[in-house]
Amino acid sequence: MLKAVIFDFDGVITDSEILHLRAFNKVLAQFGIEMSTRSYYTTYLGLTDVDCFKMLIRQGLLKVEEDRVEELVRAKFAVFEKLAATEGRLIDGVRDCIEMLDAKGIPMAICSGSLLAEIEMVLEEAGLRRFFEVVVSAEQIRASKPNPEGMLLALERLNENRSEAISADQCVVIEDSSWGLEAARAAGMHTVAVTNSYEAEQLSSADKVVSNLRELTISELQRLCG
Repeated sequence: MLKAVIFDFDGVITDSEILHLRAFNKVLAQFGIEMSTRSYYTTYLGLTDVDCFKMLIRQGLLKVEEDRVEELVRAKFAVFEKLAATEGRLIDGVRDCIEMLDAKGIPMAICSGSLLAEIEMVLEEAGLRRFFEVVVSAEQIRASKPNPEGMLLALERLNENRSEAISADQCVVIEDSSWGLEAARAAGMHTVAVTNSYEAEQLSSADKVVSNLRELTISELQRLCG
């Protein structure tokens, strides 16, 4: 039985992946490097900001010491904040899906590699913050997706004030990337992929693939949970 839905954030709730890329490149420009759209989507998208900068350093592309990573993350957030305030938007169908789940009393959480401040800013501006019992962000985990740590933490927090615990196989995770789908499966959860960032064939490991979250129904989500 369906007992909870866990959403990814960027690429599922808000159309912000390209804004993250632009913010990264604004910061990286001072070092004379730039991530292409292709490389970002194929290599870096699933990483937290910290892990993204660290990977660039390990690859020899970003020639700074790792102790500067937190400084770079703060600079990237400042750029992203400005972009999101003027160019960020909810993805079509998201509000309908969230309101449908809320009407049925289904608890909801977010598990994202984004910073908490980024997530909270968008949710508050969109009037959606009240729908989510739990928000797990980059600062709260040690390992990025596809590691299941974030998914399991979201479930743990959903269960904190419940007399009857929700099990992993009673959760559906909504993701837009293969990294997120892998993390959800590793956590023992069911998966829905939405084709906002990648084509359907790249998300075929999901239990269900949709082009818009408006396509989902409660009965379909219940079936995923058996």
